[in-house]
Amino acid sequence: MSGQMKFKQFLGKYGIYLVLVAMVFAMSLMSPVFLSQDNLLNIVRQVSVIGLISLGVTLVIISKGIDLSSGSTLALAAVMAASFGQAGDWAAKMYPGIPELPVIVPILVAMLVGTVVGTVNGALVAKTGIPAFIATLGTYVSVRGLALLYADGRPVSTLTASYQYIGQGYILGIPLPVLLFALMALITWVMLNHTKFGKNIYAIGGNIVAAEVSGVNVQRNLIKIYMYAGMLAGLAGLVLSARLNTGQPGMGVAYELDAIAATTIGGTSHSGGIGTIQGAVVGALILGVLNNGLNLMGVSAYWQQIIKGAIIVTAVVIDMRKNAKKK
Repeated sequence: MSGQMKFKQFLGKYGIYLVLVAMVFAMSLMSPVFLSQDNLLNIVRQVSVIGLISLGVTLVIISKGIDLSSGSTLALAAVMAASFGQAGDWAAKMYPGIPELPVIVPILVAMLVGTVVGTVNGALVAKTGIPAFIATLGTYVSVRGLALLYADGRPVSTLTASYQYIGQGYILGIPLPVLLFALMALITWVMLNHTKFGKNIYAIGGNIVAAEVSGVNVQRNLIKIYMYAGMLAGLAGLVLSARLNTGQPGMGVAYELDAIAATTIGGTSHSGGIGTIQGAVVGALILGVLNNGLNLMGVSAYWQQIIKGAIIVTAVVIDMRKNAKKK
């Protein structure tokens, strides 16, 4: 094998990590504050919310689907979990007759809400044959409406200390949201790489007809994929509401796009059958570093959107060219 081929293989395997290192180096030169401990902790804490969503979106895209409802699912999970996590002495509680509940209740509520939305997405895609783009676009609109209806368009605030700890607490100096993201990334990595379900996800995305012929229950697996993605979006809503001490029906707008961007940047192919969890994690970190660095440099939020859009398009073009060469 020639040195040029080896170099191309090296770039194909580790290029995304080199991009992250290069971005960190560049941002540290442009802003002396960038490498401070507080700023780095702030980056990984912010990345954890988008990162949780991107883990589920990665599975969806590997299966050759898409999920546009993640941000709305986050919002619905946030307001519903927050409504069961309000402080007992708060005069404007959503449910004044219910005493202060243990923190496990809002945690389970957030996960359940996300799972239910994901089940609806999966059933629409698997049972009706509706394209995933249309199915999840419909839930994107409907679930946001449910969040607004449930909270009457108002924030659900004044949460218990134990609830806030989920988004604001530390363990051994590491923000709890980061540890939760790392744990879910590990669980998702094991599931994708070392279980029959994970193999089925790759099989469905690679060739759905071949997967069916080989005995894979495509409908059931698609529903499970979207259920898991929804559950992770629900957890993201829990973390974000805990960090802000409020669940708001308007939160999470465009988060699904950032999650798709992180997954795409991380090398997950929209052609299906290709993608890794570590790629999604690195993609989320790249977005976090980019957002933080541009903010520190005072770059307009409008320009930031343009830059992120250009990065997404570039990542997709590179992916398409790679797939074309393989064919």
